Amino acid sequence: MTPLEPDSESTAGFQGLGQVRPKTLIPAVIGLAVVAVVAGVWFSSRLPAAYSVTSMGSVDTGGAPMAGHQHGTGPDGAPGISLTSLVADPDRAADVVVDLHAGQGIVRLADGREIEGFTLNGTSPGPTIEAVQGQLVEVRVHNDNVRDGMTLHWHGVDVPNAADGVAGVTQDAIPPGGDHVYRFVAQDTGTYWYHSHQVSHAQTLGGLFGALVVRPRGQDTSDTVALLHTYAGVRTINGRAGESRVPAEAGDSVRVRVVNTDPGPAPVWVAGAPFQVVAVDGRDLNGPDVVEGESVLVTAGGRADLEIRVPDTGAARVEVAGASLLVGDGPAPTVPAPRQQVDFLTYGDPAAEQTGFDPYTPDRRYRYDIDRRPGLLDGKPGMWWTVNGHMYPDMPMFMIREGEVGQFTITNASGEVHPMHLHGHHMLVLSRDGQPSTGSPWWVDSLNVENGETYEVAFLADNPGIWMDHCHNLPHAAQGLTAHLMYEGVATPFVIRGQHDNEPE
Repeated sequence: MTPLEPDSESTAGFQGLGQVRPKTLIPAVIGLAVVAVVAGVWFSSRLPAAYSVTSMGSVDTGGAPMAGHQHGTGPDGAPGISLTSLVADPDRAADVVVDLHAGQGIVRLADGREIEGFTLNGTSPGPTIEAVQGQLVEVRVHNDNVRDGMTLHWHGVDVPNAADGVAGVTQDAIPPGGDHVYRFVAQDTGTYWYHSHQVSHAQTLGGLFGALVVRPRGQDTSDTVALLHTYAGVRTINGRAGESRVPAEAGDSVRVRVVNTDPGPAPVWVAGAPFQVVAVDGRDLNGPDVVEGESVLVTAGGRADLEIRVPDTGAARVEVAGASLLVGDGPAPTVPAPRQQVDFLTYGDPAAEQTGFDPYTPDRRYRYDIDRRPGLLDGKPGMWWTVNGHMYPDMPMFMIREGEVGQFTITNASGEVHPMHLHGHHMLVLSRDGQPSTGSPWWVDSLNVENGETYEVAFLADNPGIWMDHCHNLPHAAQGLTAHLMYEGVATPFVIRGQHDNEPE
């Protein structure tokens, strides 16, 4: 008896159907094959219960030979050094000591509103941490009751890798009731901020962040921090919607340190006085021009320091859509957002001094091509971000050696803007869409890449470790728009997910 000729017992109750059964089997078999393929694709998209960033994706050596046999190993293939050894001098006493308690629950904002969210020492934004260049900062963090655990990442500060605060990469998430100590030397003056890098899209948006200011040695400056953040759909400056004020006398020069903690870029402008953009992402600009009738686009995660001379008429108004900060004691006008924006590709004067490396003859050249396509990520269907044509977790691991120069060509064909943030380093912008940078050297750690744009940037590999290189629209990062820069010979003992439920995005 052939398979197509069933016996009488197996066909009892189905008389007369024997001749058509082969035809009915064909679509059934095809259907089962389709189901099997779909199930296989679904299972293959599921992320492991625990995995290391050093085993995900593919190695990208930037066109240079790799010393080890795989990332995380030394030149001889032996296990690399653990990033836990990449710390500030453990024998040096701290110059600045800060204790922070992280909490989850009702947050009372400066404007009196109450929301569900997160606090540091009972407030959001958290306390502004201040240091003088060269001081060693020690921050002792206690997680009072943040249920998913938490960390603190020092955004824009080139900290030693063990202090970077990325759950599952440089540490485990701090559980409720747990403690962690961050130590780093504030080597560079500038405006920075800190935020959670555990479930960061939810915790940062919910208020788990604050400012960090590093001032020059022996220099007393008049300045104020302006933290932009949207709580429950309402834009605020330092937690206050609408209008707030900073007292200052006519003729005073005040540095307004604008920090954009939101997921998207924010135009900022000044009414009532001209101004200069004196720093971007913690790096001073050379020969900054006087700005009138233009706004400054501060990308997500980015910072811009605006220097304003308080006018004799009373005050100048620093504006962002939905909120404003008056600098001075008198009235100030309100003006619509200017259409023209400061272009940092041409703003300021070229610097006479050298950068310390040749950015135009890099040791390694990488591509970071951002796009989007349908697929499955961890079993969920959707439109997902891609890097160099691949979806998370099949993302590139950009390999480099200490002392080398790396160059990225970043393209965006995804249909949306992406603020790209490289941890542990600053990048020098070389060109945009083929147009070379001709103004002040433009250093960034958070670069606004619009749809259709192409940037070339260079950096010096002077901070060993494993560093995230991701979109700082944090929901985008949670949807897979993240890669890593990794120094050869460095390894990590930490894993994403696992028993500590590490979820950096």
